[in-house]
Amino acid sequence: MAYWLFKSEPSTWSWDDQVKRGAKGEHWDGVRNYQANNNMKAMKKGDLGFFYHSVDEKRIVGIVEVIREHYPDHTDESGRFGMVDIKAVEPVPNPVTLADVKADTALSEMALLKQSRLSVQPVTEAEWKHICKMAGVKKVPLSKNK
Repeated sequence: MAYWLFKSEPSTWSWDDQVKRGAKGEHWDGVRNYQANNNMKAMKKGDLGFFYHSVDEKRIVGIVEVIREHYPDHTDESGRFGMVDIKAVEPVPNPVTLADVKADTALSEMALLKQSRLSVQPVTEAEWKHICKMAGVKKVPLSKNK
């Protein structure tokens, strides 16, 4: 898989926070779900993802890139979980809401709908391209690891 979705509560870590980190990016720590952790283990440097504001907003607001592959999470005393580093690539011109995704039959199998509580999710290439178009992204960025 070369495309992902990262969910964050904007009051904890927002798109603006991610953008401020610039090219050095930020680690995606604090994940304590085995499936989400396994998703991060599968990530490769150069994979792309959607940055999703959860809770009140429930919308895709930007595109990020994995810049460091899975390594131990410094916030996990048990040593069982890891993290990846991501950097902001670009905001989406038209944020795509959860309601937009639910209303589009082409996205009916998306993990965002099937595994809604999962904080780090896979996105298929077809879903990636479709959502980028919905979001008004003029030139759809493609993962380096297709």
